[in-house]
Amino acid sequence: MKKLVIIAFLAVVGYAPQALAQAKITFKTDVIDYGEIEKGSDGVRVFEFTNTGDTPLIISDVKSSCGCTVPKKPDGAIGPGETSEIQVKYDTNRLGPIRKTITVYSNASEPIYTLKIKGKILGGNGKSVLEKTN
Repeated sequence: MKKLVIIAFLAVVGYAPQALAQAKITFKTDVIDYGEIEKGSDGVRVFEFTNTGDTPLIISDVKSSCGCTVPKKPDGAIGPGETSEIQVKYDTNRLGPIRKTITVYSNASEPIYTLKIKGKILGGNGKSVLEKTN
């Protein structure tokens, strides 16, 4: 009986560090500022991140707050210490301010992470929609 208790204790103690192991997502930045850009400009930007945890990171989904912003998640698992990226493409044919949110779903210690893009799309003459009407 004593041996059984000792074996059970060692099994639990040996398993505990494994249970604490987790993926962790660390972004270089969680906000991308497009600044003021012209209508029709390249709307692709990249959020770089590293798995700073000790198990593989799996990004299950990436969603945007609007159909004008299309995020692209990486394929496959990102190993501990590896770097990858989430690509975001904004429709720059829409004039005016940019204020959008991208939500990242993963198996990381923080399973839901929010990223933001901001900026302003100007018309062909360097003016925003509001400036043109005044």
